[in-house]
Amino acid sequence: MAARMRVRLVKSPISYTAQTRGTVRALGLHRINDVSELPDNPATRGMVRAVRFLVEVEPAEPAAATAASGAEKAPAGKEGHE
Repeated sequence: MAARMRVRLVKSPISYTAQTRGTVRALGLHRINDVSELPDNPATRGMVRAVRFLVEVEPAEPAAATAASGAEKAPAGKEGHE
């Protein structure tokens, strides 16, 4: 399975150049605290490096681990209501 990374927008790109704002949009980020899960490849790494002062990067969890943890939880607010 290909490696993935999670990118979070932590600072607004409003006062920066149009090229910087375009790079943030190309990463799939629209609002502060927006998170996008992207493939970890040289092209994506280059885009993240260009806007490193606006984003935080962390490795994404494998899909199997998130599916297993999500299956164990019951939906919130649904206990005892029939």
